[in-house]
Amino acid sequence: MPRIERSAKVEWEGSVSRGAGTITGDTGAFSGLPYTLASRLGDPEGKTSPEELLAAATAGCFTTSLGSELARDKTPPTRMEIHCLIVMDEVPDQGHQIVGAEITVHVEVEGTSEEALAAAIERADEGCPFSSLLRRAGATVTVKRA
Repeated sequence: MPRIERSAKVEWEGSVSRGAGTITGDTGAFSGLPYTLASRLGDPEGKTSPEELLAAATAGCFTTSLGSELARDKTPPTRMEIHCLIVMDEVPDQGHQIVGAEITVHVEVEGTSEEALAAAIERADEGCPFSSLLRRAGATVTVKRA
């Protein structure tokens, strides 16, 4: 696989505690996503956060990883729904840290056994760069079927 580079920017006005910003992907796929410290720590009020974007990225990565594993097994999925919950918590002497990711998998696939599907999900988790990154950072990553 070739080297992949993607980028985004945040534009922020005001202090961190009372200011506000937007997050924009340089591809143009998303732009001006509103973001504040208050919405990050409390009620999102329709705004995004780095944690939500990490959850989306992790779910997206896992989806393509699982789809690839199922295609490799010659049992491509007819539908997948992958949900990721990112957990950030206070860690003693380290401040707030990403401590976990909970990935929930709902997949519809024909012509495979439960054992083969479970094996494909396990390989997808092992092969997902975001799952690997989170684990190397010390976070717990769990994957379960819906």
